[in-house]
Amino acid sequence: MEIHIYDRNLYRKGTIENHTSLQWHRKYYDCGTFELHAPVTDRNLDLLQSGNVITIGNKKEAAIIRGDQSEEESTLVNEIVRNGYFLPVYLSDRLTGSLFNYSGTVEDAMRYMINRAEAIPLLHIANGIGEQTKIEFQATYKNLLSYIGKLARYAEIGFRIVPDFKKKIMTFETYKGIDRTQAQGKNPRVIFSEGYENLNQAKHNYSDEGYITKVVVGGAGEGTNRIYVTVGGGSGFNLREAFLDAKDINQEDLTEDQYLAALRTRGEEFLAEHGIFENFEAEVQADVNFTYGKDYDLGDIVTVKKKNWGKSQNLRITEICEVYEYGGMYVVPTFGDALPTSINWDD
Repeated sequence: MEIHIYDRNLYRKGTIENHTSLQWHRKYYDCGTFELHAPVTDRNLDLLQSGNVITIGNKKEAAIIRGDQSEEESTLVNEIVRNGYFLPVYLSDRLTGSLFNYSGTVEDAMRYMINRAEAIPLLHIANGIGEQTKIEFQATYKNLLSYIGKLARYAEIGFRIVPDFKKKIMTFETYKGIDRTQAQGKNPRVIFSEGYENLNQAKHNYSDEGYITKVVVGGAGEGTNRIYVTVGGGSGFNLREAFLDAKDINQEDLTEDQYLAALRTRGEEFLAEHGIFENFEAEVQADVNFTYGKDYDLGDIVTVKKKNWGKSQNLRITEICEVYEYGGMYVVPTFGDALPTSINWDD
């Protein structure tokens, strides 16, 4: 498996073939990461410079060498270690800009925020996929990548930046995984279980630590004149209440109905952040029963069964770590939300 290196303007620099390990960590709602280990050679040192772009095979993703890097020489090892992030990391270098109000689809909101931020070299924005989840919010100087990730989770859509090395452009695009669960009949089903011998070293995670069922959102005003909106509900042992201060939402240029809708949206977002989170992590052979990249991929919803634990769930593949070592390859998917999950809309 060849690793191709380009400069930040997407001009080819060369190929690394003698790596010892590569972890290519893809994420549906966030920016992916990688970690590369390779021998210390003059060629590798020249290619693996901070800011250069790395890609493998014919993948749509590419990554940037950024962050902690090292070289190590000892009696046991003589290697370069390079880390970095997938191309959406460029969005983390930008802010959403001064105060704005938005009402529309989540997908359009992403494109709107990228367009109003300081331009990123080579970046183009693709047309949407037609995802119709609506949202109303207000933001002021938020981190662009962080906020797009929150919007993606809210609407359950993925995003990525795809390089075109021939045209020397990068394209921001959204996408949505395919329903491949046992219950549906439109698409080929994908099941991970002991019976299919494709669920190895499984780990089940569950957390209701931050679970909230009802939130009172406090808006503008003081004392008895303050505006409140209640979202959610529950009773008895099933009621878990919280208060959310949302005075940061500016009433200017909003009608009363729009302002109440913005408060309600903030409450809905808060409840989504404070839900019950559950997932499976497992090591999966990439071509046992179902072929990774063909039968299932990042973002797809699949059925996961663990008979010994009495668990059977339909879960989205939110992360996939591809591991390339010793001439072989296996994948470690995360089914469901990575824990802990927190959507802090104030960031």
